[in-house]
Amino acid sequence: MEPLELLECSPPLAREPLTAEQAAGVARVFKALGDPVRLRIVSIVASHAGGEACVCDITDAFDVSQPTISHHLKVLKDVGVLTSERRASWVYYRVVPETLQELSALLNTPATV
Repeated sequence: MEPLELLECSPPLAREPLTAEQAAGVARVFKALGDPVRLRIVSIVASHAGGEACVCDITDAFDVSQPTISHHLKVLKDVGVLTSERRASWVYYRVVPETLQELSALLNTPATV
């Protein structure tokens, strides 16, 4: 699966409706983020020193098996929320800021006066 390309240059939902294709792509990201473990993983990675976290730091924060954490990390990578880099025997994860910025821009509704 290719990492998700969201709504590059698309206006917030309040200004223009999504196409069916855009809605399907955005729904994949929200579905991935809708799981409490995945949402915590993103929070752990984003708030970790240097903006990246080793898989060992992520796994230690949960009371679930390592294969379960690996599955959640794969889902988040597949939709483009996280990226990873292997260094020796460890894998380090980073949030993809552009993906979160695109989600934020999509949901940003200007205040009405």
